[in-house]
Amino acid sequence: MLELPTLSAEGLCLRALVKEDTPSLQRHADNALVHRNMFDGFPHPYTLNDAIAWCTEGAHSEQMGYVWGIECEEQIIGCIALVPETGWLRCNAELGYWIGQAHWGRGITSKALTLVMSWAESSLSEITRFYAPIFAWNAGSQGVVRKNGFHKEAVLRKSAIKSGVLIDRVVWAKYR
Repeated sequence: MLELPTLSAEGLCLRALVKEDTPSLQRHADNALVHRNMFDGFPHPYTLNDAIAWCTEGAHSEQMGYVWGIECEEQIIGCIALVPETGWLRCNAELGYWIGQAHWGRGITSKALTLVMSWAESSLSEITRFYAPIFAWNAGSQGVVRKNGFHKEAVLRKSAIKSGVLIDRVVWAKYR
């Protein structure tokens, strides 16, 4: 894996998380509506200890791929990750992201995804397919990938369990 770069655009910085980010990360992550759109491993309630663990260990493991904290208005408001696959599927990379509800609908996540995609396309030459599996009910997140040139690749019916309920996911993809 390459070293995690800092990526920035007007009013936005994507960077490695540090322990000092834990209060703002916890504040934005501890929201039922954020949790509703995340995989079941994302805790709820999201405690300060969860934020400390994520900022000091979790986000920095090779298994998690490239994870950036999304900094806006001098605070971490969410995260965005790019997870390259390995072996015979190494031409694929999964994208995932979230931001705190107070920042929804402002184009921040779209701008963050643009930065990550630009870096990935210039730095990870073996990856030819970027994809984002999104819960079918999450129209906002689907809008983010659509705005970044992703195309609906598939609807995976009854393909995941969220909070004990069988749900559909929509896979969006962008090809090099």
